[in-house]
Amino acid sequence: MRIATYNIEWFTNLFDDRGQLLADGAWSARYNVTRQMQADGVAHVLGAMDADVVMVIEAPDAHRRRSARVALETFAETFGLRTRKALLGFENDTQQEIALLYDPDALEARHDPTEEGGPRFDGEFSIDLDIDARPDGVRWSKPPLELACRSAAGKAFRMIGVHAKSKAPHGAKGREEILAASIANRRKQLAQCIWLRRRIDAHLDTGDPMLVLGDFNDGPGLDEYEELFGRSGVEIVLGEGDRERLVEPHAAMALQRKLGAAPTSARFYIADQKRWLEVLLDYIMVSQDLAPAPRAWRIWHPFDDPECYDDTNLRAALLAASDHFPVSIDIDL
Repeated sequence: MRIATYNIEWFTNLFDDRGQLLADGAWSARYNVTRQMQADGVAHVLGAMDADVVMVIEAPDAHRRRSARVALETFAETFGLRTRKALLGFENDTQQEIALLYDPDALEARHDPTEEGGPRFDGEFSIDLDIDARPDGVRWSKPPLELACRSAAGKAFRMIGVHAKSKAPHGAKGREEILAASIANRRKQLAQCIWLRRRIDAHLDTGDPMLVLGDFNDGPGLDEYEELFGRSGVEIVLGEGDRERLVEPHAAMALQRKLGAAPTSARFYIADQKRWLEVLLDYIMVSQDLAPAPRAWRIWHPFDDPECYDDTNLRAALLAASDHFPVSIDIDL
């Protein structure tokens, strides 16, 4: 089975409130990319990847008058994708949902939130963030999507889709304000990862095979504030101390090569520096009982993956579709 995670930048802007596709010449939320170009790009990438399951990060908005499920299933039908069924968990207020898009012939899945190891992800987690002996309440702006799954071959497993808090100091001005916002955001991001890891530990303790995948907005060596806190959120979720470690070879490479080359999964233009920044933000972590060989993981990077680069249509589609690139794993389920 091929399982993927894909952050599709402002996917919601390609649909109206009835979930109908807006594939036209108007501009998308991506720079110099029309809605038609982005829609065609996303469809081309999903078709080329041919995954059985895609965890869609930044899925279309969902609320009382708008259905992300309808939008995703309309998109799949329009472009003839076999990942034609969509599933959501807790809706959020950010216009960026977490959703599963999957082939119902390959997988059965249901939203199955738990309170194992901590409160439900639509609740509040209490933790002392600033070491003042007073607990702080932490919430997810995008609650993780907890799924109970069963493959067509009968294998039962758990899957959690994640979009962790960004550490970027959005809206902050001046050095001191930017510093304060960056540290506060990192504290919250780490708290979310601690909360998530407690849920993972509870499942691992009962023997549940697991995949944890999505955009963690973090990684080892990613910013200067990591030294202040001792580790990244990704390291917390992977596992520390004597707890079972999740397996993710791209993360392992980044941990080993803080001063050298490392894989990347996202590409952002830094306007004031007039350059591109490439970072590793997207991961598929698996429990040790499921872990295949490292070559089973793949980042569909238009410049780093030779097959993606050599296929000019796929390369162009990846660049038009999103500022993130898909990560996939081929796994025996």
